[in-house]
Amino acid sequence: MAAESGNRPHVLAVPLPAQGHVKPLMSLCRQIAKRGIKVTFVNAHSIHHKLLSASPQQQDDSDHNIVMETVPDGLTPEDDPNSPFTLLVTLTKTMPQTLTDLIQRINTSNPNEKVTCLIADLSFSWIFDIADKMGAEPVGFAPHSVACLALLLHTPKLLEQGNLNINGSLQNGDVISLSKDIPSWRKDELPWCFSGDPKMEKVLFEAVKGYKEASKAKWWLCNTCHELEPAATELLPNVLPIGPLNLLDSNNVNSTNFFSEDSSCLRWLDSKPDGSVVYVSFGSLAVFSQQQLDELALGLELSGRAFLWVVRPDLANGSQVVYPPGFGTGLGEIVEWAPQNRVLSHPSIGCFVSHCGWISTMEGVSNGLRFQCWPYFADQLHNVRYICDKWGIGLKIDFDEVGIRSRYEIKNKIDMLFSDNKFKENALKMKEMCAKSVADGGKSCNNLKKLIYHIDRR
Repeated sequence: MAAESGNRPHVLAVPLPAQGHVKPLMSLCRQIAKRGIKVTFVNAHSIHHKLLSASPQQQDDSDHNIVMETVPDGLTPEDDPNSPFTLLVTLTKTMPQTLTDLIQRINTSNPNEKVTCLIADLSFSWIFDIADKMGAEPVGFAPHSVACLALLLHTPKLLEQGNLNINGSLQNGDVISLSKDIPSWRKDELPWCFSGDPKMEKVLFEAVKGYKEASKAKWWLCNTCHELEPAATELLPNVLPIGPLNLLDSNNVNSTNFFSEDSSCLRWLDSKPDGSVVYVSFGSLAVFSQQQLDELALGLELSGRAFLWVVRPDLANGSQVVYPPGFGTGLGEIVEWAPQNRVLSHPSIGCFVSHCGWISTMEGVSNGLRFQCWPYFADQLHNVRYICDKWGIGLKIDFDEVGIRSRYEIKNKIDMLFSDNKFKENALKMKEMCAKSVADGGKSCNNLKKLIYHIDRR
């Protein structure tokens, strides 16, 4: 035990180098570090430089217990350093050795602070073999829903039973169902689905087939709470829901973003009535055609409501963003990147137009917001089923006959969300549920205490 031996417990954390994976794992690490436990957070070189350039160089007390380390990307000059999928492939080839070398260096340099626990993203579950060899406790981190984790861990069995073929397509039936109380997955909602890009779907499914070592994790930590996903949580006996993590990390100045935040929008929000603003953000990866961006811009203005829209420089599929003629009536505010958790907790926000990535879903749900759902790929496609079908707090925007989400569909769904009070009532219930879970004595709070107690006693 750490307290009796004089050794200090030491967690080494390894995220997948993507915004939606790095941010929640860092939030968790701050909670661990607050208890005096040392944390080494390992990033790929290119991601580390993004974080340094985008985040303010300030620290709170927990950050003094966190050390940032980097490992080589393994990228060639032809590789895209901004693609987490490319990094997933290259790091899987190079990181087994570089991570082993890093842990050996840490353990040799200070024998009283050897790595005692290794928390790895599900995408890097092969790291658990390294943890075993190094005498560290293997713990998994899943930045998506427990339901998605359950399906991914169940995938080898689905392949074995013939429910999926070697390409990840459904063989038997039109859906996969793990429980009557969990929304089923349709064939175009599986976690490796990437509409219009079969090559990327193959990359994602190959990664999923590589999750062979996932069963070695002592626990799986998920950024959710039991109350939001009771049926899924009961499927996995070693899952610890410890979220929503944004409620635990809301005051931290270091937001772990890949983009520089524009906080000026908060002053603009201060001038708006409570519950009146539509917030629009599609995360760090989604891209759109110029035609679709035009329809979105005109749909927001057609709604007649104030809106705050996050428009990344690369949102127009890598081209320069051009706004349609007639756009710009003074209803909206546009920024390249927003301090999202602070925006979503602002009283003026009434609706969230979102790609429904899990971290955005948790931030919106825990702040009691209604959703207009605009999923892009992967787990986002199934998260919509929770938001719309299970929790009753959102509406999905449908495509028209030519594959575009029209300005009229966007406007009509916004109107429906604001006019039907059941969405707001359900959203406030979800908010209260999340708050109780992370509060002292709540299930997420107790799970986090259980984790930290175990780490501290190693």
